Amino acid sequence: MVVRFDLIVSGGNVVLPEGVRRADIGIRDGKIAAIADLLPEGEAADVLDAGGRLVLPGMIDVHVHFNEPNFGHWEGFETGSAALAAGGCTAYLDMPLNGNPPTVNLEALRMKASLAEGRSVVDYGFWGGLVPGNLDQLEALAQAGVPAFKAFLSDPGGEGEGRFRQVDDFTLYEGMKRIARFGGLLALHAESDALTGGLAEQARANGHVDARGFAASRPVVAETEAVAKALLYAKDTGCRLHFVHISTPEAVELVAEAKLKGVDVTLETCPHYLVLTEEDMERIGPAAKCAPPLRDAERRERLWELLAEGGIDMVASDHSPSPPELKRTGAGRSFFDAWGGIAGAQSSLELLLGEGVLARGLPLTLIADLVAGAPARRFGFAESKGKIAVGMDADLAIVDMAAPYILTEEHLLYRHRISPYAGMEMKVRVAATLSRGKVVYRMGSGITESSGGEPLRQDIRRVKAGTVIS
Repeated sequence: MVVRFDLIVSGGNVVLPEGVRRADIGIRDGKIAAIADLLPEGEAADVLDAGGRLVLPGMIDVHVHFNEPNFGHWEGFETGSAALAAGGCTAYLDMPLNGNPPTVNLEALRMKASLAEGRSVVDYGFWGGLVPGNLDQLEALAQAGVPAFKAFLSDPGGEGEGRFRQVDDFTLYEGMKRIARFGGLLALHAESDALTGGLAEQARANGHVDARGFAASRPVVAETEAVAKALLYAKDTGCRLHFVHISTPEAVELVAEAKLKGVDVTLETCPHYLVLTEEDMERIGPAAKCAPPLRDAERRERLWELLAEGGIDMVASDHSPSPPELKRTGAGRSFFDAWGGIAGAQSSLELLLGEGVLARGLPLTLIADLVAGAPARRFGFAESKGKIAVGMDADLAIVDMAAPYILTEEHLLYRHRISPYAGMEMKVRVAATLSRGKVVYRMGSGITESSGGEPLRQDIRRVKAGTVIS
């Protein structure tokens, strides 16, 4: 019999855009070459048995912080991408901070790219940054392959003289105008710095420096005020806009209203806003500290409702790790002083499937679109990634939906094994992950291919001479 495929993934319940069906997937040269009820195993060089398991498109995590260059001791491409692969993720976009220098010009972009080459388990791309003073760098970064830009409306924190800086109103408005001219995409951390800064100072002065005090210093209105201002700027400039890590249903509803008025805007939320609450932040401690902070249980459940209704475009991890000593309190360090970032990318897909599908009955097709289809479309990779279809990259997550386990530090592949989900029962487990047809992770064996990740290339639109070319 003629060998037609390098690999057949056989017998899985395949999550296709139109629904779930039992099917075999034939893979050749890193691409999906066939999807059929049955493919003869003799036609493949190798067979991976997925019988009884789900086969989903690999997650595309568009929001991770791997901290290169110069802060690889916080994370790094090898460990960060390994953790993603273990969580069913096959591609990611790395944020322009907290590495130093931040990715706000071509020199910094090239430095980051050189560090990632040959060190990532799965495919990768890089955000650019919009900061005061780099307006003239934006188009060059886009032409060099940056699919989107990130800006902060509040102080991003961080360490080092060259750290990332928040935008002032002029930089935001002018940046939006320039990004709109070449068809780019701007993403925002939307919290009002005037509110959060003043409330944090007040809390410290009054000694309210515990987890509850921190949450109170970053109230819902700080997010909604910033979202509203950015939507106003986007409508005026025509800039395509994306909001990262939205934490409140109030902000989701503001974005929905803007969409109805013709604003080209999307938003993401994160697993921690769907699973945890501010009560959990108080119980767990700094491992669950993030900005915006975790919210109350009622808002958490409303986020699930909005997600089910299609009001949330995608889910990303906002994986933002740090060394353990930066998460510690005591000895003069309060909750306010602890590093504000959640390390959780390895658990994103498992949480969404367990809490969304098994616990709440959400459709598998919805989850697949939230983690793969929508990110691929919005960030320009939908011709090769984001769904299971003939001709697409063979990026697959194989998940055992009947394999609950207690997450422990030993399961984590991050550089620093910190997770707010440690000790939690995960209702499902990633059994294997394939990146362009190669098994890069297998449950029980760990990472099986450590350096095969390639740079992502936009394939829906290209930026040339300030014009969007389709």
